[in-house]
Amino acid sequence: MKYTLPVPSGRALLRRRSVLIPALVAAALLAVPASSEAVPHFSAPAPAAAHTAKPTVVLVHGAFADSSSWNGVVTRLEREGYPVIGVANPLRDLAGDAAYVSSILDSIPGPVVLVGHSYGGAVITDAAAGHTNVKALVYIAAFAPDQGESALGITSEYPGSRLPSSLVVRPFPGGGQDAYIDPAAFRKVFAADVPARETRLMAAAQRPVAVGALAAPSGAPAWRTIPSWYMVAGADQAIPPAAERAMAQRAHSRTVTVQNASHAVSVSHPGAVAALVEAAARATA
Repeated sequence: MKYTLPVPSGRALLRRRSVLIPALVAAALLAVPASSEAVPHFSAPAPAAAHTAKPTVVLVHGAFADSSSWNGVVTRLEREGYPVIGVANPLRDLAGDAAYVSSILDSIPGPVVLVGHSYGGAVITDAAAGHTNVKALVYIAAFAPDQGESALGITSEYPGSRLPSSLVVRPFPGGGQDAYIDPAAFRKVFAADVPARETRLMAAAQRPVAVGALAAPSGAPAWRTIPSWYMVAGADQAIPPAAERAMAQRAHSRTVTVQNASHAVSVSHPGAVAALVEAAARATA
């Protein structure tokens, strides 16, 4: 004998749903304990340093650039397992910029390799003071001032920089002045070995530096107590290579030179920059 199940009408289905749905919701609510322990707890992930024996690499860009100038370096370092932080350097005043980077260093629980490019070198020189977790300083075509020296003062001591004559200065509220590189001169002065199409974008998006930051005197240099590495850009038109070599020698830095490299060596030779950072990390492990 065959049995045929009765098919409820549409109106019957609606009545049945009006009874079943509230009942199911009520059952679900009753199944959850009333205490606050019923709320799922998601623990925050542990800091990256807890999962790796490698130091955190902190990259500090200089004037007329931003953290994207490190992109090629970051890609290579992360591929090798290094945690990396590209700091947004404020470029407002040396003491304030160094204090900001110092606050970043305070937040990192493990060892650090601190890297600076251009004016970022002056920033890391002051920021690293008092930080026992900073195991190495790496200067990439950067200022490594002694106490009382300024970026502008160092540049003026060595002939060959095309930067001073290429600056466009604009006032900002409060009485300060911002310095930009004239876009027409940007590639020649800053990034001669970077493709022209890319340098046009870099020139348009450049971040200005307060003139006061370039003129501010440095504090006691961290390179006196922390091992340092230095990359000389052999064709630098912003910081004369002679100045770079002199600063590296004074700091007793382990030094490499990239011949024919422009000031934007982190953009044009990211592999060489990453290799120097890794050498510093290995030497201080």
